[in-house]
Formats: sequence, structure tokens, C-alpha cells
Amino acid sequence: MDRERLTSHLQGEHEKQIGIKAIDAAELAWKTNRPQVTDFYDPYEQKVARSVLSALVEVNALAFGGYRQAERARLVIYPQFFLTETIESPVRVIQARGNFNFVNVSHRDYLGSLMGLGIKREKIGDIICLDDGCQVVVASEIADYLLTHWNQVHQVSLTVTEIDPEQINVAPERVKEIKTTVASMRLDAIAASGFGTSRTKMAREVKNERVKVNWKTVTNPAHEINQGDVLSIRGRGRVVVEQITGTTKKGRIGLVLKRMM
Repeated sequence: MDRERLTSHLQGEHEKQIGIKAIDAAELAWKTNRPQVTDFYDPYEQKVARSVLSALVEVNALAFGGYRQAERARLVIYPQFFLTETIESPVRVIQARGNFNFVNVSHRDYLGSLMGLGIKREKIGDIICLDDGCQVVVASEIADYLLTHWNQVHQVSLTVTEIDPEQINVAPERVKEIKTTVASMRLDAIAASGFGTSRTKMAREVKNERVKVNWKTVTNPAHEINQGDVLSIRGRGRVVVEQITGTTKKGRIGLVLKRMM
């Protein structure tokens, strides 16, 4: 496989590494006739990997994140004509419960606790925070270790069990449609409309590396947005540029945005 040609469209060292790993896995899957599994990738990283794999007719890929709306997922790269029904999920779901009545914990706290055990970030999928703990999608190969060794967060003792993916407690996503107009397709203008804040405040959020476009951090408020792009800010949901409806008589651009909360 021509690695240089297959990765020529990628930018930056991180994208190149993802591309090379995808090619290596695809090559091994084809040679051994056995599926190969990646680490957990966020949606942007999945898109990078798939952009390389799409040029390889010898293999296909399935994403496993534990549940339908999962953001982080592992790709199973398998040889063409392989029976997908025989592919086992490479993820398991761990539930941790404790008495958090007097301690405030967040996604960051649970992630830090897991990484404090020596677990690498790429082996951890989505973390769903609950009132009395959390549910974590993890790589199958580390689940047994966590069931034995993950016993506390912030001095709060945990009861850790494995649950079926069907038991994942994901709240239904609320969608709000927003019809608006903007002077240009700049990131700060569209994000301000979608998240209900001023353009000045949003520009500051962008410069402080808090805003992602298609799950990739963008620091330029003037970054041009296209139809179909997904804008996200941690803790504030996502905004999808659903449709560009045209130009008004005053020269402003009409948009239909969908905010997921």
C-alpha cells in the first residue's frame, strides 16, 4: 500500500499518524483475514481515518462506541467479504456508583481518576455522568482491570460493575431549530447565533480554544463555515448548520441552524 499517496491529503503530524495507523491495520487485516481494532477516536479523528480507508477497496470499517449517539468510537477494520455478523464488539461498559451527596464531581474528575490508574486516554470512550456516579465505555481489554482496581474518585469509594450497553443512561437529545441571518459565514457570527451570545464573546471563546468545528479545535474567529458543519462547545451542546436558505434583500445570509442540547 502506497502510504505517501494515501496520506497526501492529510495535514499535520496528528492526522498523518492516524492515517498511517489506519493503513497498517488495513494491511494486517487483509493479510491475516482477521479484523483489526483501532483505539478510541473522536468524530474528527474517525473522519480522518475513514478518509484514508475509503481509498482501500480491500477493507471496510465499522464503528463501535457502545451506543448510537456515542462521540468516541473504535473502528474495526475488516477484510472485504468478511462476515460482519461474526465481528465482536471491542468495547464494554463499566458503571461506577458512590455517595456523591457532599462531593461535586465532573467528567474531568472521572477521566482523571481512570488515567491515574495508568489507563491511556485512547482506551476510554464516552463518559456519561450520573447523579450517583458514571457509566464509561472502555476498550474490552481493560475492562477486567477496571473492575478490580478502580475503587475511588476524590476519596469517595466506588462500587464498580459491568453493565450491558442497552443499560447506558443517555438522555434524549433536545433539538432546537434556529432561523437566523448573518453578515458572513464567519465562525464567530454563526456560533454566536447558534449558542445565543454576542459575536464579541464568541470570538473570545474561539481564541481561547473552546470551540470546535467538526470536532477539530479552531482558533480563528474568521474561519469560514459551510453547510453541514458541526460547531461544538463542551458543556453547551452542538450546533449544526442545517441549511443555507439564500440571501436577503439587505445582503445577509439566511441560515437554518439546529442546536442539540
